[in-house]
Amino acid sequence: MDDFTEYVTARAGWLRKVAYLLCGDWHRADDLVQSAITRLYANWPRASRAGNLDGYARRTLVNTFLAEQRTSWWRRVDLRGTEHERPVPGSDVEGALDLRAALDRLPGRQRATVVLRYFCDLPVAETARALGCSEGTVKSQTSKAVDALRELLGEPIREGRA
Repeated sequence: MDDFTEYVTARAGWLRKVAYLLCGDWHRADDLVQSAITRLYANWPRASRAGNLDGYARRTLVNTFLAEQRTSWWRRVDLRGTEHERPVPGSDVEGALDLRAALDRLPGRQRATVVLRYFCDLPVAETARALGCSEGTVKSQTSKAVDALRELLGEPIREGRA
């Protein structure tokens, strides 16, 4: 299991950033990463044979997030008002906070699509595999999410890809 420990140590920061973008709260992101790592550990023999270990871990994280969205726990417990919340890394902190607030308002599936497409820089086909849906669903969810973000932010959003 040394390879598991090595992998998790190397990729924990990246997983945490993805989790944060999915849920909008650093504490909840830590919980999501811990749950995803636990699932990854339980399936490590299969995961370690995967051709794309990062993809396997990312899909585990997204599935953990989406499963949590389907339960009522996340709606009843809101930790976002905690005192040690950190802004999204970047030079425009105010803009990043606006974007984070807008992301928080998207439905979970749309948020996951935006995070995978634009933060993780996945193509449509790989995003569809990660979410377990069709490429058409990814395209429609991305389009709806970008339209919603444009409306919420009140300014044009330049898409990085067609």
